[in-house]
Amino acid sequence: MAASATLLTESALGWSIFTVVLVVILAFCWVYIRKYQSRQESEVISTITAICALAVALITSALLPVDIFLVSFMKYPNGTYKDWAAINETRKQIEDTVLYGYYTLYSIVLFCVFFWIPFVYFYYEEKDEDNVSKCSQVKNALKYTIGFVIVCAALLLIGTFVPLPPPSRQNSTQWEKVQYLFKELGSRDGVAALSFSISSLTLIGMLAVITYTAYGMSALPLTLIKGVRSVRYERLENTEDTEQVEQRIGKLKAKCGDGRPLSMRDRRTLQDLETRLQTLRRQARHLEVAERDCCTKVGGALRPLKILLGVFFFLVALLFVAALFISNLDKALHSAGINTGFVIFGTNLTNPLNELLLALQPVFPLDYVLITVITVYFVFTSMAGIRNMGIWFFWMRLYKIRPERTRPQALLFLCMILLLIVLHTSYMIYSLAPQYVMYGSQKYQLQTPQTTAVTTKICDADAPEDQCTITRTYLFLHKFWFFSTVYYFGNWAFLAVFTIGLMVSCCKGKKSVIEGEVAADDSDFSDDEYVH
Repeated sequence: MAASATLLTESALGWSIFTVVLVVILAFCWVYIRKYQSRQESEVISTITAICALAVALITSALLPVDIFLVSFMKYPNGTYKDWAAINETRKQIEDTVLYGYYTLYSIVLFCVFFWIPFVYFYYEEKDEDNVSKCSQVKNALKYTIGFVIVCAALLLIGTFVPLPPPSRQNSTQWEKVQYLFKELGSRDGVAALSFSISSLTLIGMLAVITYTAYGMSALPLTLIKGVRSVRYERLENTEDTEQVEQRIGKLKAKCGDGRPLSMRDRRTLQDLETRLQTLRRQARHLEVAERDCCTKVGGALRPLKILLGVFFFLVALLFVAALFISNLDKALHSAGINTGFVIFGTNLTNPLNELLLALQPVFPLDYVLITVITVYFVFTSMAGIRNMGIWFFWMRLYKIRPERTRPQALLFLCMILLLIVLHTSYMIYSLAPQYVMYGSQKYQLQTPQTTAVTTKICDADAPEDQCTITRTYLFLHKFWFFSTVYYFGNWAFLAVFTIGLMVSCCKGKKSVIEGEVAADDSDFSDDEYVH
């Protein structure tokens, strides 16, 4: 009875914490989307869709610390199970609850990516057409969305029938452990299909992480440290450039003052100068607004805080990169090989982030706070990368993300990219701290054969199967070995892009106070809005 009462109390506390986290996530998503939403082109359906999609992504990422907490909470620090977790059926119920949570949230992710977000995007695109009824908008949007639904159905079918186990190896103890992992969830209906679909989306998320997060992780700290250029200096420079362009235009027009036509080269030059003059005048309006804006003045006063924050972000980025490099090197040296997805059990090389998480685990809830900080840091650095680079389709830039001036279509693209990035975050955190993600802080008791003494060890691959519980996250991530192999090489690509981005950010000068707001070749129509 006492154990049951304790379990109920702890469950109530857990639900209370989950409710608070849910409210915080929803509030953050609302503020985040409203901050970047265009005032002139705001649309209710796209706004609600963006907020909900981003919330689903963050809630899905929140399952990782919950999963780690539950497997760790089953045991005492001395390695013995708690009274309520001593029965295998009780542990299995908890594991199934977490697994069903993944089923639900991942199914919602598939629904958002392959149906709802594309439908809302095409619905808004149809809205721009003249004399189109609501019924026609819905029909046309559904017609274009069918292609995404077909892709989702194909992924589910492939995941159902794709061969699960990797090629066999003989006389390998490590391989026997890998086989056990792949069989752990193999008998559960629907897991293979859902896992294959999510893993396919995670591959796209990996590309987004390599493109945006890696660059943002290097650009954001250095931007905070360097700061921005002086508004007054930029206005003076803009005035001088405007006068020079006007003089050149005046000289070209003077050539045809007597009625003679300009040459082809002069006409092309005149057109370029007029475009340049229009851009400079728009920049002047933006700079005038920026000089009057109180946020600019507050930003100048908070300059020392920004430098400290930038140094902190830079140190965190270096910690992540060092942990990721050590983890990948550990897999290259001690894993079961490429044909098993570079699966590794525990850590053979000292990983600073993994050791930090294990050290913080006994002091509740410091390790979960750190996991949350990591997730939020990934989101913010990803957003910094997207804002600096814009949303691209191969070599074509589609949209730019700017506060209060982002179009609804760009918001939908932004949320889909962030949703895919957050999906890949679970694997990134595993790469940063593999032992912590796999076992949490679980320990087990080991009796040495020579003596009757009992020692307590941290859970690893050598522990008995009934003494250490593997997180559902880990099993879900490694259900298909070939995806894990691609993720492994993706981590090396992430390190390479981070290094290149760091060198580029170091060579670049200070950013303009209106960086990205005005550009002659901007394809985002919101850039043409008049600034009051």
